[in-house]
Amino acid sequence: MLLKLDHPKLFSEIVGIISELVLEVRLKVSKEGVSLIAIDPANVAMVSFKLPNTAFSEIDVENNEVLGVNLESLKAVLRRVKTGSVLVITREENELKLQIKDRVTKEFNLALIDVEGEEKEIPHLEFASKIEMSSLDFSEAIEDCSVVADSCSFISEASKFLIKAKGSLNSFKSEFSSDELNIVSEDAHSKYSLEYLQKMVKATKLTDKLKINFSNDYPLKLDFITPFIELSFILAPRVESEE
Repeated sequence: MLLKLDHPKLFSEIVGIISELVLEVRLKVSKEGVSLIAIDPANVAMVSFKLPNTAFSEIDVENNEVLGVNLESLKAVLRRVKTGSVLVITREENELKLQIKDRVTKEFNLALIDVEGEEKEIPHLEFASKIEMSSLDFSEAIEDCSVVADSCSFISEASKFLIKAKGSLNSFKSEFSSDELNIVSEDAHSKYSLEYLQKMVKATKLTDKLKINFSNDYPLKLDFITPFIELSFILAPRVESEE
């Protein structure tokens, strides 16, 4: 197995984002690229990631491989990647060898681990509301909500989308019209944890647009898709009465 990335900074950023939710993952490596599906320890959130073979300048995989990886260890190595560095990843028995090629070639060896649990699959979900909007606007709305509460509500109508938060004393509301976003929606209302959303919105730096999918008291799915990556999060709703 050999994987070569001429621009590994993006991979480094994604590993950092995913490590906010999960620490141990199964990385699947095939001729199609690298992928993972993982659930956080509290079973509240799921992350799905694909780095297609087109993102690699070289990829040599004879047989599909599953690599048990500690993301904290991998993130620490990838932090050593600089702009202009080239990353080469190979497997040698029970170790993952990462070469960072720059003016000086550095080599790190990470022990592969056994990741317990069953293989994860993305659940089939049907959404009443599908919204595409500015990543920056969405990120700012989530951060605004976190000032006043620990959860927020997503509310959609045929031509507008609202993000609201209400704490014990203070509240916040951000309203987006169909002029500012692409919306295909029925009336829907669902509440989600801001602790998780604040981790997920770190992915907004990867792309200018994101896709938001939800329904009444239903899981939320956030999609961050670029020509080089597919990164999605699924978050369970908080089902409770409005205060």
